[in-house]
Amino acid sequence: MTGVDIPFVVCVSADVSVRERVVRRLDDLGPVVICADLAELRAMLFPTAALPAAAPPGSVRCGDLVVDPAGHLVTWRGEPLALTRLERELLARLAGDPGVVWSYERIFGSVWGGAWLGDAAILHSAVKRLRRKLRAVSGGPQVQTVRGVGYRLATPCG
Repeated sequence: MTGVDIPFVVCVSADVSVRERVVRRLDDLGPVVICADLAELRAMLFPTAALPAAAPPGSVRCGDLVVDPAGHLVTWRGEPLALTRLERELLARLAGDPGVVWSYERIFGSVWGGAWLGDAAILHSAVKRLRRKLRAVSGGPQVQTVRGVGYRLATPCG
């Protein structure tokens, strides 16, 4: 069929009853894709993105900042910072190339292990939490926004 618009419905819900209701109500409408979460949707839409993510980088040193993903530890001037796994991975990527702008796409591929679907809300939220924690340390590194492009780490890494 060419020249015919067929609606394509995607339902992402962890709730089985919601997914069942969507299928019952929209079954005769056209194609309906049902997923439990965004990771499952990404795996369906981008099969190559479903490959295992690259191993986390080794220990990254950037001036007084040390990020050790394998040891699950981040220190600033020798003092440990309480960061989540996601925050540590994000900081490790940015600290690996300080001053270099990481695009949203590159961050999603590296940290989340999947393709960026255009919604940067999860990334903005993670950066906001990371910034709040970094502001708590005196003279600590700063995550800078490059509007419409991505993020970079600004810290004296000399």
